[in-house]
Amino acid sequence: MQDKDNSRIPAETAKTLAGLFRERVKATPDAIAYRQYNPADQQWHNYSWADMGKDVARWQSALAEENFQPGDRVAILLRNCREWVTFDQAALGCGLVVVPLYTDDRPDNIAYILHNAGCKLLLLLGEQQWAGIRTVLDELGGLERILTLEPVQVPAGEQRVCQIDTWLRGHSGGELHCDEGDSNELATIVYTSGTTGKAKGVMLSHWNILFNCDRALDIVQMYPDDLLLSFLPLSHTFERTVGYYIPMMVGATVAYARSIPELGEDLQTVRPTLMISVPRIYERVYNKIQAGLAEKSPLATWLFNSAVDVGWKRFEYRQGRAGWHVSLLLWPLLNRLVARKIMAKLGGRMHMAASGGAPLSTPVARVFIGLGLNLVQGYGLTETSPILTANPVEDNDPASVGVALRGLELKIGTNEELLARGPSIMLGYWGNQEATRQIIDADGWLHTGDKASIQNNHVYITGRLKEIIVLANGEKVPPAELEMAIALDPLFEQVMIIGDNRPYLSAVIVLEAEQWKLTARKLGLDASDPAALRSAALCDHVKDKLQRLLATFPGYARIYAVTCSLNTWSIDNGMITPTMKLKRRRILEEFADSIEQMYAGH
Repeated sequence: MQDKDNSRIPAETAKTLAGLFRERVKATPDAIAYRQYNPADQQWHNYSWADMGKDVARWQSALAEENFQPGDRVAILLRNCREWVTFDQAALGCGLVVVPLYTDDRPDNIAYILHNAGCKLLLLLGEQQWAGIRTVLDELGGLERILTLEPVQVPAGEQRVCQIDTWLRGHSGGELHCDEGDSNELATIVYTSGTTGKAKGVMLSHWNILFNCDRALDIVQMYPDDLLLSFLPLSHTFERTVGYYIPMMVGATVAYARSIPELGEDLQTVRPTLMISVPRIYERVYNKIQAGLAEKSPLATWLFNSAVDVGWKRFEYRQGRAGWHVSLLLWPLLNRLVARKIMAKLGGRMHMAASGGAPLSTPVARVFIGLGLNLVQGYGLTETSPILTANPVEDNDPASVGVALRGLELKIGTNEELLARGPSIMLGYWGNQEATRQIIDADGWLHTGDKASIQNNHVYITGRLKEIIVLANGEKVPPAELEMAIALDPLFEQVMIIGDNRPYLSAVIVLEAEQWKLTARKLGLDASDPAALRSAALCDHVKDKLQRLLATFPGYARIYAVTCSLNTWSIDNGMITPTMKLKRRRILEEFADSIEQMYAGH
């Protein structure tokens, strides 16, 4: 979709990501590029494109003294902030290859990536990140420079570490440098978190990303007067493309959220017009709404459900999938009493929200859409820069992940696997030709690993090839669909379905702490007693809940045994990846004894 005042910079004009930045600074120098909170004065500050251009030029001047060669790799370990963009653009403009890192990744994994990519420079925030890096310094011999935004305690004799103010001293900037390289040259190596084995470095060219941004804008509604609140990590390609490069392409403003715990407050302060998130954020809001309704009066619950039901009918009518219904006359009243108040908690100005990175459950989508939010789902992989499909606002089927971007080819291959081909497919995996051959065939088709169907041009993801559970009787079960349905209950924080080569399905479940206390009280259990988590009363209660949650699934979806825990699965304990995917093998190892007990005697 074209933007409102034709300030969009086409991919062909930009040629490279650094060219995109240069053209944006030139086109709208006085427009606000970024908003960022400063804890020192507790104020939000605006930075124009001209401000960013001056800062990038200054950083480039300092980079020039490091004597790096075009193609050298430099890494960034920062939370989302304008300095992330400054460093990224400074490096890209000098012909360097940027390697983003997750701030909450384990030090050993960070060391592996830095070593594997051959990074020569690392930029990090401060003492918290430095504390982790210090533990693996012996493995980082290839690093020639370590930059920190904040002062850190440096071991005696460590000459590589330099605080950014010192590094920039004496550099006034000058002309913005933009490497006039080939659009198809390597721009970044993004390491996929990987649910098994070591992370692989996805090589993306400038054109891979620019093409993806350009074609996504045919579907995604983003304009120069839009304001995004950025909170997904920029090390995630979804956020980097949709929450950084696409806003730059249209000249929109990005505000950086302070933290996930402060997200609710930031939404109401910043009042964004667009939001980009993974399903887990929407699911958490949904669960809070459901938990809140349980404490409210029957009238309040009825009003909420009526607002969602009528709002959904209104959505289906506007999409042309249903006729007009007399209940739509109630929408103005229900909007004023219910929907508008909930939307106000998102800032009250949001005209679109996007979800990607994992499947979004239809019940969650139905609630938000019913309340009047234009919530659209997309789909892609790091290996595809990342967007393959997206739902247009005017043709939005929440059960699907949308239609293919213009210029990309999609088809269904063997075992119903979705295959993709086109200009945004990665160059390959860094230093791993065998892995590249396994995912991209001789005809250039990338094998996504996801099962799908294509109907009316819309893509529907139906499962994951490698995650299919095969029960002992040969029945095939897609665990992700069951897990998504179970996670809609506020009591269940995390869940993994088990049953491969077993006689029936079981589940390992992490309970939400506050909901567990309420449940324990109802069941007459002591929430502080670990034995309560293994009690027959809790197991029966959970299994009853699961049966109701999975009632619409086929008969194979019955869960016959459960193990409950309060220990959240995290990146630190190795149970999930930085993109929130379950490390199934690791969870199986951790709960091996409990799993055996669930199948004892069968």
